[in-house]
Amino acid sequence: MPNLTLDSLQTNIIDDVRRALAEDVGDGDITASLIPAERQADGRIITRETAVFCGRAWADEVARQVDPEIAIEWLVNDGDTLLADQTICRFSGPARGLLTAERSMLNFIQLLSATATRSRHFADLVAGTKVKLLDTRKTLPGLRLAQKYAVTCGGCHNHRIGLYDAFLIKENHIAACGGIAQAISRAHEIAPGKPVEVEVESLAELKQALDAGADIIMLDELSDEDMRTAVSLNAGRAKLEASGGITEATLRSVAETGVDYISIGSMTKDVKAVDLSMRLRFQAAD
Repeated sequence: MPNLTLDSLQTNIIDDVRRALAEDVGDGDITASLIPAERQADGRIITRETAVFCGRAWADEVARQVDPEIAIEWLVNDGDTLLADQTICRFSGPARGLLTAERSMLNFIQLLSATATRSRHFADLVAGTKVKLLDTRKTLPGLRLAQKYAVTCGGCHNHRIGLYDAFLIKENHIAACGGIAQAISRAHEIAPGKPVEVEVESLAELKQALDAGADIIMLDELSDEDMRTAVSLNAGRAKLEASGGITEATLRSVAETGVDYISIGSMTKDVKAVDLSMRLRFQAAD
């Protein structure tokens, strides 16, 4: 599947931010109302740790929706490597708006940068091999596209977006359809042109999937030896994806079997937020 691009996400970014502000601000920031409306402030966001940055467009949209008078000067771009204590951006504007926007801005940046950072870590582990590392549907509800974009900023790649853009036929689907060949045939009938991927648990099932014309075959928890055999048997007829039971310790050896893809759910579901700080300076009242 093609990777998401920022240009394709503009409507989603607006919606993501609208939901975030609705749950945080509700019908108004009562604490920020303590500050005179005319009071101005400026400041910066810094990172307290090494990370890969992502989330600029979401932070910009938070500022726009909270108060269009907030101005942000970005010092980094999505995909840039950050060092501890580095300034990410400088900003200025009405103090009330900046305080209201603070948490939502930081939430988006810390989550998306965490996803990009973890993705870069995995990408580094397989550097020099031909494999592409893929994300999965194990994302935070409501923020799937944002996290999948962050994955690409870390140097990894997008699998299918959801249940609608590609078939992924697993054990239960196969059982319900009466077999691998029947499931693949039915998929081609239902949605011609949609990618058809099938999960197999043995070399015998691999042969069935190849004979039935699968586009992608997921090798579920096969040994490295069996995956090398699968690559040989496949001979380029379908794309091969390794999945299941793969850890950081085994990732490189799986990549070296010659499979085309490795899918990793922890790329998006096991992230630890990047530690950020927003530092404000209030301008003197007239």
